[in-house]
Amino acid sequence: MDRPIGVLGVPMDLGADRRGVDMGPSAIRYAGLVEELHDIGYDCRDHGDLRVPRPEGRDPDSTPPDDGHAKYLAETRDVCQRLGEAVADIVDNGAFPLVLGGDHSIAVGSVAGAARDRRTGVVWFDAHADFNTPTTTPSGNVHGMPLAAILGADSFAGSDWADVPTVDAENVALVGVRSVDETEREALLDSDVTVYTMSDIDARGVTTVVEDALSVATDGTDAVHVSLDLDWLDPGEAPGVGTPVRGGVSYREAHAAMERLAAPEVPMRSMELVEVNPILDDHNATAELAAELAASALGKRVL
Repeated sequence: MDRPIGVLGVPMDLGADRRGVDMGPSAIRYAGLVEELHDIGYDCRDHGDLRVPRPEGRDPDSTPPDDGHAKYLAETRDVCQRLGEAVADIVDNGAFPLVLGGDHSIAVGSVAGAARDRRTGVVWFDAHADFNTPTTTPSGNVHGMPLAAILGADSFAGSDWADVPTVDAENVALVGVRSVDETEREALLDSDVTVYTMSDIDARGVTTVVEDALSVATDGTDAVHVSLDLDWLDPGEAPGVGTPVRGGVSYREAHAAMERLAAPEVPMRSMELVEVNPILDDHNATAELAAELAASALGKRVL
């Protein structure tokens, strides 16, 4: 990829139920992200952090949706709208947006900005489906809803901050899922989203699954957005996440998957790294891994 990289932090923790993920962007930077990218020849510009409101003193139920329940929904909407504008500006300036979270609710903004002017496929690496809505969520946490929001499910349909019209469910691939709520399972089975569970990776190998996911995301699209939740990895590899689930991919499997994204024929246009929680981490290991995986996705190789 010959474009410069625009790094943008979004220290959001309003969508999660454990504090600390707002420090994720700083931890990933401290782990040497920009240096990793410079080492493989990229010109990087760090745009700093987007302003995000803090939950202190706020009532999470003060601005509920018309139906259902989603904590801090109005604040999340505001952040995602501003993030969408910032990501679109980075794209318009000829750069590659690399967004650092923060909880996974920020994906609504990063996808909306990256996919603003062209049909875009999405490859979503995650232990969870993120396909709840305000009417199905068991927790009210918006970081369990971003994929449903992007695809306009339920009360997100026709909204002015989610429901991205240039992203179709048939071009979305979920990779490595192993924790799905019953209502999410039903909604996914009724949708055109393609889901590859950890059982698929076990049976077929991670590179084969990622190649299939890319086929889904690139079928008739102009660009691909990659969303990488660090809880996709096994907690033994990435302990610093808020919602760990045993049985994730290994260190080497994760790098192999990211290396496949860097193939010349993959039109990757944007990427985000989310859910790094330094409070729960071990010597910043998860943030360091996030920086390494971003470098692999952007072309770093052993030889």
